[in-house]
Amino acid sequence: MSIVQVPKGMKVLKYGAYSLEDTEGLALLVKEGSKLTPRFAELRDYSDKPVKVAPHQSSDIYYLARLKITSLPKKSARYCKFEYRQGDREFTQTLDCEVELTGK
Repeated sequence: MSIVQVPKGMKVLKYGAYSLEDTEGLALLVKEGSKLTPRFAELRDYSDKPVKVAPHQSSDIYYLARLKITSLPKKSARYCKFEYRQGDREFTQTLDCEVELTGK
């Protein structure tokens, strides 16, 4: 997974893949260091090898991007690209996703 359009003022620090079990649910738009934020540095990152998903099943692994605001962004981060394999065929799929971050 990767973000396709990262605007000036935002920087991708890291991508990772985490288990819903390890993070006790889906952790989206979380602030690092917050009391309720999972400690991702201490968790298993599954992005180092392929995640296998059985047909008609869903995975308990989800993907995150760690972002940093470097200056006031004028646009949102947009479009998430996924690369995957089904049998012997490789696919790339870009989905419309949008993350708006603002600096204080």
